Amino acid sequence: MTTTPTPPALARFNVLEEQAALAVLHEACASTEWARRLLAGRPYATVADLHAASDAATAGLGAADLAEAMAGHPPIGRPAPGDPTSAREQRGMADAAAELKAEMLELNLAYQERFGHVFLICATGRSGEQMRDAARERLGNPPEREREIVRTELGKINRIRLARLVEEDA
Repeated sequence: MTTTPTPPALARFNVLEEQAALAVLHEACASTEWARRLLAGRPYATVADLHAASDAATAGLGAADLAEAMAGHPPIGRPAPGDPTSAREQRGMADAAAELKAEMLELNLAYQERFGHVFLICATGRSGEQMRDAARERLGNPPEREREIVRTELGKINRIRLARLVEEDA
């Protein structure tokens, strides 16, 4: 039986001091509970193991933890100033026409008024039109359904961000 060596960036994450590891995880997801659960699972042999732990932690977040996670995400079309992660993830809106940006702003506001939190979508690889269409569609969801969609989208975002953290050798 052959074993695959742990990727170097993941090996470094596994041995980070707790506070440093929490800071790294907080860059991926603003939920303290999510980060604590991932810390408790260290060391991870593979990125797949880390992703599985992330999925389980995301699935187990309570309402307050989910709200904390969502609070770390800027609205679609308005990446946080000086935050290359949100700018990269929302690239599909960067070159959108002014009309589309204005419509997305209106949809963000309507969504936030309806559900009490930011419209969360895994924006990586999506066009501005796709994000707008998703916001339009999701505005009609009942709150319970929308909460589960948000949880799924958060899980996708967390996986992408974790992959960037532990697969890159910076």
